[in-house]
Amino acid sequence: MHIEKKQYNIAEGQYEKIKDRMLSWANQFSILLFLDSNNYTDKYSRYECLLAAGAAWQLDTDTTSDKLTALHQYHEEHNCWLFGHINYDYKNVLEPELSSDHPDNIGFPVISFFRPNVVCYVNSGKTSLTIEAEDSDAVYKEINDVPLSDTSHSGSNVVFKNRVEKGQYLQNIEQLRKHIKDGDCYEINYCTEGFSEDISIKPLEVYQRLTELSPAPFAAYYRQCDRYMMCASPERYLQKSASIVTAQPIKGTIKRSADKVEDEALKEQLLQSIKDRAENVMITDLMRNDLARSCEVGSVMVNELYGIYTFPQVHQMISTISGKVKEGVPFTDILRYSFPMGSMTGAPKIKVMELIEQYENSARGLFSGTVGYITPNGDFDFNVIIRSLFYNAENRYLSYQTGGAITYDSSAEAEWEEMRLKAWALERVFSRH
Repeated sequence: MHIEKKQYNIAEGQYEKIKDRMLSWANQFSILLFLDSNNYTDKYSRYECLLAAGAAWQLDTDTTSDKLTALHQYHEEHNCWLFGHINYDYKNVLEPELSSDHPDNIGFPVISFFRPNVVCYVNSGKTSLTIEAEDSDAVYKEINDVPLSDTSHSGSNVVFKNRVEKGQYLQNIEQLRKHIKDGDCYEINYCTEGFSEDISIKPLEVYQRLTELSPAPFAAYYRQCDRYMMCASPERYLQKSASIVTAQPIKGTIKRSADKVEDEALKEQLLQSIKDRAENVMITDLMRNDLARSCEVGSVMVNELYGIYTFPQVHQMISTISGKVKEGVPFTDILRYSFPMGSMTGAPKIKVMELIEQYENSARGLFSGTVGYITPNGDFDFNVIIRSLFYNAENRYLSYQTGGAITYDSSAEAEWEEMRLKAWALERVFSRH
């Protein structure tokens, strides 16, 4: 397959139209991944948005054996773009003593990567669109010929059910606090599912509405045949740039206020929260240990601790950890030694993943897994799949999962309210108002 790479200028003020047309054009493919930073930029940012469409090659996912080695070998042979995901339950491959028996009504593969037929990306300055394809000019023309989508979003009244009702949720929190008191673990991420059955939606419109209401730096629209993910994640899992790998776990959440003075006070409240700082430092320490397995001795450092970042519905506490990858270590080992990410499990990892299986009652699937890309030179960027909606068009099942980190200082009622705050941000996508 001969691929040509061409760059096209974007006129000032035309970026949103180009992005809209890219998405609409790509939706014809049975496999695609669209990654969007939604105008958030930091020193780690590479692209404003990045699109992969069509599959020239796809990682075999028929078995549950460790596919990361096969992924690395294919990349070594072809030095190409690869896009895809790792499902939360890949933990069972990485840690054979773990297992999962909960039902998964969405059904994404445990791990899946593909080599796209077409790659399109807009630079962080939003001044140019680069297309890599067999006929870049033809792709560019097709994208520009796509009509702009209707953004009126009339909405539909989707009613979600809770997989766990409030009374049981509060009881589970108290049981988890007892595990912490007994010394079984220090912190555990507990989540529950909201779902709607026999429902028909237009996934692309839902994604556009979601990112309109909750623009996020690691948003993603992902399609694999009849399975869809609409993601508004604020969290980076791992980025590799040359020999430097960076993690940015989130632990600590507080609501926003429309009143500027109160909003600033809430930010300060989050920064000073003993519980949230305890959560954050534990996960930061866990990520330091995970990165140390693939990084040079003494190179792992905490670049920022307790950073407060603002998003449309919430303020978040984010820390940044980085290290220099050991020479000769495959890039897939960085993923292998740190997955699943500590911010979505807790500590110590193996024990809390056993407790998660015990107290949760639906499969996480893609939720708290990761989606992202690998460049031809072996760099990568992967998000944490949270704040997401999942849809199976074949069985007409729509779901999300939300939750939070539980420590001994957790208030069961406060944890319920935080979980519902995150759920509300997803459920309101379907409001007509």
